[in-house]
Amino acid sequence: MQRSDVGCLVVHYKTPHRHDRAVLRDVAVIGASAAATAISALYADRADLRLYPQLLTSRGVNPAPGAMSLSLSVPVLSVLLSCWLLWWRHSRPTTVAVILIALCTVLPVAPAAAIALFTVASRCDTATTRWTTAASLLPIPLCLAVRRTFDSPHMAAAVSGTLVVLGSVGWGLFVRTLRERALRAERESEWNAATARHREREAIAREMHDVLAHRLSLLSVHAGALKFHPHAPAEQIQEAAEVVAVSARRALEDLRQVLGVLRTPLTADATDRAEPPQPTLGDLGHLIAENRGAGMDIEADVRLTRAEQLDDFTSRTVYRIVQEALTNARKHAPGEGVRVALTGAPGEGLTLEIVNALGRTRAQGAPKGAGLGLIGLTERAALAGGQLTHGVDAGRHAVRARLPWDA
Repeated sequence: MQRSDVGCLVVHYKTPHRHDRAVLRDVAVIGASAAATAISALYADRADLRLYPQLLTSRGVNPAPGAMSLSLSVPVLSVLLSCWLLWWRHSRPTTVAVILIALCTVLPVAPAAAIALFTVASRCDTATTRWTTAASLLPIPLCLAVRRTFDSPHMAAAVSGTLVVLGSVGWGLFVRTLRERALRAERESEWNAATARHREREAIAREMHDVLAHRLSLLSVHAGALKFHPHAPAEQIQEAAEVVAVSARRALEDLRQVLGVLRTPLTADATDRAEPPQPTLGDLGHLIAENRGAGMDIEADVRLTRAEQLDDFTSRTVYRIVQEALTNARKHAPGEGVRVALTGAPGEGLTLEIVNALGRTRAQGAPKGAGLGLIGLTERAALAGGQLTHGVDAGRHAVRARLPWDA
């Protein structure tokens, strides 16, 4: 699309199919205009309804033998000129409309002028449409003033001309309104899609916090154990080193996946590609065992009825809440016991509680958390139709969540 004339929008059809349809539509419109122009020219010549009839009629003129009479040349000239001008109405709508309006004073090209006015009203701005409409109405009172006659045929022509102008402009404005609404809807759809992609990126960033924080905290715990127990049995050292190596490798793989997604624009192709499977409630036992292996004292009380019927989204939400709570407990209250309680059944909902005692001192050099993980978990719970609360209660930090579970 580009601008042409003053305040007018010109649309170029780029695909061959659309271009062919546009050409056929233009040919049909111009053909209909040619037929209407020819009919109006014959009628105007008989009724003598032009502004300067002495210029373009056969009255007082003796044509040469075999020559086309002027009465026949008027329709031919009107048709050819109007067709040629209408072919350029998309690229120069205002110019074509002004020329046809001016020609209306001497030639019966009102049908072509009406089409040109429609094009201006449907493609140009309000100011351009207003001035073009005023210019198209000006010849009507001018014609009556010059002819100095207000008999029935001329008044009927003036009224019908006014109605044609207003009808063409009104229809063009209606079409322009529909086009602008469609354009706004398209832009709104694009904005909503961009917003959704942005939110997805934020969700991926929170995923990175959940997963990597867990992996890195395991690395920190086992690396610290190797540092402070250099004389431990070889089997324990080898086991701790293996955990460090596996956690580092998994953390690196997770980081590569997340950064790869964040660096790639989330277009339709990017969002449709296959993603690695996310952990669910079935992986909760492995998560607890992994943290126990890292030295955490975890008391788990899981009582679920028909756990296999729980939907995947809620299942992933439960896993992420437990994972984040255990990570925070390991970071901010090392050495303290943690209790994980999960109960629920279909139709009754899920109740999750992770409680740990507050650490007496912060781990040396441990940075203060930004709270992004808990913010993300609160949003996850809300998206699942539930709620999550967290805070200090009687000297203990508690994370509690209530999630729906349909029967």
